Amino acid sequence: MTKPVPRPAAHAAHEVRIIGGQWKRSKLPVADRPGLRPTPSRVRETLFNWLGQDLSGWRCVDAFAGTGALGLEAASRGAVEVVLVEQDPVLCKSLQATAQRLKAEGVRVERGEGVAALRQRAGRSLDLVFLDPPFGEDGNEPLFGAALQAARQAVGEQGLIYLEAPRAWTDDELAQIGLQAHRHGKAGMVHFHLLRPLAPQ
Repeated sequence: MTKPVPRPAAHAAHEVRIIGGQWKRSKLPVADRPGLRPTPSRVRETLFNWLGQDLSGWRCVDAFAGTGALGLEAASRGAVEVVLVEQDPVLCKSLQATAQRLKAEGVRVERGEGVAALRQRAGRSLDLVFLDPPFGEDGNEPLFGAALQAARQAVGEQGLIYLEAPRAWTDDELAQIGLQAHRHGKAGMVHFHLLRPLAPQ
């Protein structure tokens, strides 16, 4: 009798882990959905080193939530209010299940389009907006521009915007939107930026 060949652990690539805070090492499922590209753990680690490990009292929106890795990482580190915005109904259901499993009281899942959700929050003086839109074959430039403009209107003067993109955004491009680069990094083909509002002239 031949022994069955063990199947490879396919699930390994289908989850990411929260890397800090109260839910450290908690697993987040990664559904097999078009364009879903979770922020790698080393990029998240760099980002939260930039932000500081304690986000107590912060109000955040993860505008293209996907797995929720960015927003849930913020909530794990003390953010008091985190809205996870996602268009895909399958991903929304997964996000809601994860929030319930973690007993994440300050986390709300909102089904909708990221730019529209941010426009609805214009003038809210949010502390932090995460922008990790789907790249697409053409880089999805119009979506990135619209998302940055909407995020700029939603954050306060001391607020921050995290942007993950297929290229680096220049100082001139950002200045036209009223933003400036605070930090920038690159991991593989992905550029990640921490942006802040330009001071009024």
